[in-house]
Order: sequence, then structure tokens, then C-alpha cells
Amino acid sequence: MTHPIRDRFLAVVAKRPGPGQTKTRLCPPLTGAEAAALYECFLVDTLDVMRQVERVERTIVYLPEDESDYFRTLAPDFTLLPQTGADLGARLDNLLRDALAAGARYAVVMDSDSPTLPLSTVEDAYTRLEAGADVVFGPCDDGGYYLVGVTRPQPRLLREVTMSTPSVLEDSLAIARSLDLKVALLPTWYDVDTGAELARLEAELAQLPAATARHTRRWLAERVEAVG
Repeated sequence: MTHPIRDRFLAVVAKRPGPGQTKTRLCPPLTGAEAAALYECFLVDTLDVMRQVERVERTIVYLPEDESDYFRTLAPDFTLLPQTGADLGARLDNLLRDALAAGARYAVVMDSDSPTLPLSTVEDAYTRLEAGADVVFGPCDDGGYYLVGVTRPQPRLLREVTMSTPSVLEDSLAIARSLDLKVALLPTWYDVDTGAELARLEAELAQLPAATARHTRRWLAERVEAVG
């Protein structure tokens, strides 16, 4: 990793969209191609939010590792790093550890499938870390988290928890307590993995300003028109 030009590091975990490879739990109601196209909208909207966070080094950590050209075209203004590690926990730990070793004081990583997550929530992660929290989590209402940030490496928090289960956050908090870490929790949000969550997203977008998640919003509107 190159040396961060700022002491606040912000990364997003991303995959190259592909039919049958991305957001498969959205099929149905979507086709594989539709799920991949919608995920790309989620990712682009997430990048738009990240661009509004001030004083951060913005990075995409991506899979597969040979897809740098796709992400460079998608976001030429972001640093690109392939994900490294045998599983998600190891990949998150490697990312945050490397960012801190390269000079970041506050290292945060977020998901790429919460397109309506408010900018203020991401900014609050740094406020909490700068105020003295050892770790900050953004809880998802499915039991996981959409964001994690640290001020020093915390391998047990990430490597000793089984990811993608309903108890991810609960298990992480138990380890944090055992390590006597000061934990800050952001507002609970959600990621879009299922048809029910997609319906929730569509209902939410109807109540939010038009500038929120504009790529996702446009894609969903065009799909409705096509179906209609």
C-alpha cells in the first residue's frame, strides 16, 4: 500500500458485477443480469457518498484481483487495492492493518450495498474515532455491520468472527468487551441482499430527495417503465 496522503483512510469493499456472481439472493425478483446491473448502481452511489467525505484517502478494495481495469475506469480518482486474505475477516483485517501501517490514524471500511446510507453517518465514524473510540461499528439490522473503523489493528475482532451470520456484530462486540476496547455504534442501517430489502429500498427512495442514490433510483425507475 502506498503511504496515505491523509491521516483518515476510507475504503469500500467491492466486487466486479457479473450475472450469477453478484447479488444472487436478489434472484428472484431480479434476473442475474439485472442484479449485477443494480449492484453496479449501488457501488457508484456509494462512491459518490465517499467523494463527499472530506480529508480522507479514498480506496476501493476489489475482487477479483485481475479486475483493476474495470475499477480504474469506474473510479479513476480512487486508489485501487486488490483484496487479500482467505476470507472476509482476513481481508478486512489485512486492509485496515496495512492502512494504519502506511500512516493512517483512523482507518474505516464500508460496504458497497447500502446506497442510501447518509453521508453524515460515514462522517460520524471519524468523529467517534477522533473522540477516542478504539473501534466503531455501523450495525445492520440483519445482525452484521455496514462499516467498521479502527485506530490500531484489531485482528481478533475480524478474524475470530464468522462473517455473514446473524450474530456477526454481537460476536464482535463480545470480543471487544473481552479486549476492554472502547466501542462506538453508529445508527443502524441495512444492506440490500434480498427481495424484501429491495422493496424496502424502493419505498425509502420514494421518501428521500431525488439526489439520494441517483444511479440506483434511475435504474429502478427505468426497470419499472420497462416492465410496465
